[in-house]
Amino acid sequence: MRKLVESTFVTLDGSIGEPQTWSPPYWDEEHMAYAAKLLEPADALLLGRVTYEGFAEAWPQRSGDPFTDKMNAMPKHVASRTLTDATWNASIVEGDAAEGVAALKTQDGGDLLKYGTGELDRTLMEHGLVDQFHFWVFPVLAGGGQRLIEGIDTTHLKLVDTSVFSSGIVVHVLEPK
Repeated sequence: MRKLVESTFVTLDGSIGEPQTWSPPYWDEEHMAYAAKLLEPADALLLGRVTYEGFAEAWPQRSGDPFTDKMNAMPKHVASRTLTDATWNASIVEGDAAEGVAALKTQDGGDLLKYGTGELDRTLMEHGLVDQFHFWVFPVLAGGGQRLIEGIDTTHLKLVDTSVFSSGIVVHVLEPK
């Protein structure tokens, strides 16, 4: 059974919105090495519509390094109730998102890596489909914006690893209890 791994950037005050505005100063060699380590065991991405649309606009124009080339080449599964077609080597998860993701997890293959946190995560968490979270906590106060996984019941997680970067990023790796 495939593992679903979530990777999310978050500020000290819990904001996940607009990471392209506050996270770039911290994109250094440690950041890239950790991102590559997460991508290595994955053979497909799972994305919500909003993250997919942003990534599909930005990533296809990039190339020339192993991380970017793998990101562009691997299949993407997009959970959306509104998209009718997809590009960038993507397919839309048909029907109920929880059922579709559960079916993807039963297929042979590497990890499913999910970037971004939003409405889809509530559904995935309600159905116990996320196997591991990587919350990248950046030493930034955003002062507002979308919050990390709003509207869920209290959920206790087990800390399984922590990575501290010299830039101040701390990645907490957590799993459901």
